[in-house]
Amino acid sequence: MRLLSIGLLTAALAAASCNRAETVAAAAPANKPTTAAGENLKASPADAPTSVATEREVTIPAGTAIPITLDTAVGSDTSHVEQPVSAHLTHNLILDGHTVLGAGSHVGGVVTDASRSGKVKGLAHVAVHFTSVTAGQDGAKYRIASSAIGRTAPATKKKDALEIGAPAAGGAIIGAIAGGKKGAAIGTAVGGGAGTAYVLSTRGQEVHLAKGTALTLKLTEPLTVRVRG
Repeated sequence: MRLLSIGLLTAALAAASCNRAETVAAAAPANKPTTAAGENLKASPADAPTSVATEREVTIPAGTAIPITLDTAVGSDTSHVEQPVSAHLTHNLILDGHTVLGAGSHVGGVVTDASRSGKVKGLAHVAVHFTSVTAGQDGAKYRIASSAIGRTAPATKKKDALEIGAPAAGGAIIGAIAGGKKGAAIGTAVGGGAGTAYVLSTRGQEVHLAKGTALTLKLTEPLTVRVRG
């Protein structure tokens, strides 16, 4: 009888132990793995969600004006056709609230005209044409179609007239001193001829675009670029 009581007590203790283990396992959170002893396992870094950067294409419409700053100095008397020219975007180019080309993005092109001022006629002129842009975000290079940017030197007709007229007046004064009205007429002719010869021997103003000059690049065709985010 005593042995039977001991057996029943042992069986009851074993059953209680099993029930307690089941209760602990059920209380563990379902989203955390557990060991056989019921201990929670920590999630590994590989199980953490990762964010993937996405890219999308954005088209910049034709006619868009892009502010740029010249990095290469050019001049009508110092540059030559096909000389490489560099510039960079002065500000971010923003479209629909998103930056599509960042400030500092490189713009490349060439000199398309470099004409010196003529001695008799013809004003100095210089022009550049930009054909590529390298995005600052990812370094991708894109071909662009844009209008040429040119500058022409101001005319000097009024200045030339003064240069011709001043020697003529001086000649008239000298002629008058030398021989009255007749001398004045001769002096005027001599002085005028000297002034004309001086103008014909000199060139007009040249035109220069220094490094740091602010320009505006205008797209003539749409430009599609890739933008992150």
